[in-house]
Amino acid sequence: MAQTSNEGRRPPMGSRQAEVLAAVSDRGTVRVTELAEELGVTPVTVRRAVSDLADAGLVRRVHGGATAVGPRVSNGSAGPVGATVGMLVPSLDYYWPDVARGAEEEAKRLGLRVRLRGSVYQAADERGDLERLVEAGADGLLIAPTLDGPGGELVREWLADAPVPVVLMERTASVGAVQRSVESVITDHSDGITMAVHHLVGQGHRTIGVALSQDSPHAPRLRTDWLAACADHGLDAPAAVDRRIPDRREPDFDSTIESIVADVIATGTTALLVHSDPEAIRLIQCAQERGLSVPGDLSVISYDDQVAAMSAPALTAVRPPRRTIGRTAVGLLAARMADAGRPVHRVLVSPTLMVRDSSGPPNEA
Repeated sequence: MAQTSNEGRRPPMGSRQAEVLAAVSDRGTVRVTELAEELGVTPVTVRRAVSDLADAGLVRRVHGGATAVGPRVSNGSAGPVGATVGMLVPSLDYYWPDVARGAEEEAKRLGLRVRLRGSVYQAADERGDLERLVEAGADGLLIAPTLDGPGGELVREWLADAPVPVVLMERTASVGAVQRSVESVITDHSDGITMAVHHLVGQGHRTIGVALSQDSPHAPRLRTDWLAACADHGLDAPAAVDRRIPDRREPDFDSTIESIVADVIATGTTALLVHSDPEAIRLIQCAQERGLSVPGDLSVISYDDQVAAMSAPALTAVRPPRRTIGRTAVGLLAARMADAGRPVHRVLVSPTLMVRDSSGPPNEA
């Protein structure tokens, strides 16, 4: 059964409401006075935005602030108090720490404990990590395993007969002879790309390209969604830049960035969607070194938003709902532990488009 969280019902992106909603989605709870100081506005402005969001059902008002709404389970169905949640993520220094914090926040609210274990992207075989979590006493698992290649098949086999309830984060899988769906919560990447392309088209761009991290498991999906979004707007996507970016530690990283900028000039691409923030920042620097203005000659939108706001110019970015992914996954797992016979839930959560300085109308030819 697919669900879409209330994050999908967004106010107009770029509005004060969007900034407040993004803060609530990331942190779970915000205080009006603290957020007003952070945003450089009056508490009345933030309080008005909270009121609008609460009326739309996107946040819940609490004394002095607001808290997130979403798939949550009641205390009566939260599973055994004191149960241990094992968590396996592919990185402890990028993306996943925010997911883990969201999971920890929800687990604490439900009286559960979280035990975190790190793996690596494209791991050959993560069954040992999963088994060690179970052996250490995990009553349920939140995992983001490698599901591609031979190692992925081994994990799927393990999931088909998992000894404890499992919820996938930012992954989906079907397992066993009848291809049973595994419970999951994922970012609606299609929605994120659609928002980004729509934003750029609204500013007058007609040649919108992509430059995606070749190591990201989401790159193929993001590219497919980019092609679909361009087609929906009648754009000729193949005419624009369509490139992959190697890991920043690889020796050909800088030369690849330089060649992408050269392709931007050669193809007349006026806007790029880039995964992720560090790649987008380096690409902007290289474009400026070649004499391109950002925005103007080239608008850039990052798919990440971890350090995008600190860029010069500040990056417009699609922000995945990292903490909400963690919180929702814990809620699903707790509900599964409380009721093993409930239908499988596959929850889709919309990201947020944070409009900043790196996107704008293209210069006239």
